[in-house]
Amino acid sequence: MRVLVIGGTRFIGAHVVRRLHDAGHAVVVFHRGASSNPVLPEIEHVLDPRAEYPITAFPSELQRDFDVVVHMVAMGEADTRAAVDAFEGRTGRLVLISSCDVYRAYGRLTQMEVAPPDALPLSETAPLRSALYAYRHREEQLGAFARDYDKVLAEAVMRNADGVDWTILRLPKVYGPEDNADLATIYGFSAVPEWRWTHGHVGNVATAIVLAATSAKAANEVFNVGEGHTPTMGERLAKLPPRPASKAEPPPFNFSQSLVLETSRIREKLGYAEEIEEEAAMLALTRSLSL
Repeated sequence: MRVLVIGGTRFIGAHVVRRLHDAGHAVVVFHRGASSNPVLPEIEHVLDPRAEYPITAFPSELQRDFDVVVHMVAMGEADTRAAVDAFEGRTGRLVLISSCDVYRAYGRLTQMEVAPPDALPLSETAPLRSALYAYRHREEQLGAFARDYDKVLAEAVMRNADGVDWTILRLPKVYGPEDNADLATIYGFSAVPEWRWTHGHVGNVATAIVLAATSAKAANEVFNVGEGHTPTMGERLAKLPPRPASKAEPPPFNFSQSLVLETSRIREKLGYAEEIEEEAAMLALTRSLSL
């Protein structure tokens, strides 16, 4: 297949590109050239300074047909609309990489939305947030893109696209050697041992994305991605090496709301299975950091 990956040079995107290439697909990566990754194979790169988030313009070099366009870095409404306008009629399918922060449960966790906790696990039909722009208050810390970031709006544009098929993948908290390698999203929540948050190793998440991008069965579908079973923080920490007590306090969340994704749909419909056992991957990371 001819596959365009938008923003595929770091972390998850680089692993997606590697797996697409190794499976025999012809991959083109569009980015601004600001980062690279040793995971990346020898492929075609299209560089353009306009590939700064949010990406709302595409160069003439991409005015060609692709079987699939995988958008790793769609931030919100405007850039998702730009991608739909640029590639509908010239691609068989657009794949949007979304997040579990679209769920109303995330709004209740972060106290953007005040109400009793949503039932778990969260299936793909669970209610989405009505409170938008979850990260605007962190614009100074995260960057200007945080002002208009909202995957709820990005997903809405994709679902309503005319003349092009789509697939939406909602990711868990991803970890791996290049990011979240210290498992801060686990060790940092030792104070709330009963809380649960679905995680996924970057290799497993990349495998799921490639499977969905290359499977005709994934057209016009939404899939949660992540581990099959989400332990409590206490259960995770009991199987990991202890660390010195951290002075950092967890965020001021409503920890009566966990973020647990139901991931059976991608397994049953597309035949997804982890290539790396999650518990073993976490343990391996902690060991590598101690060397």
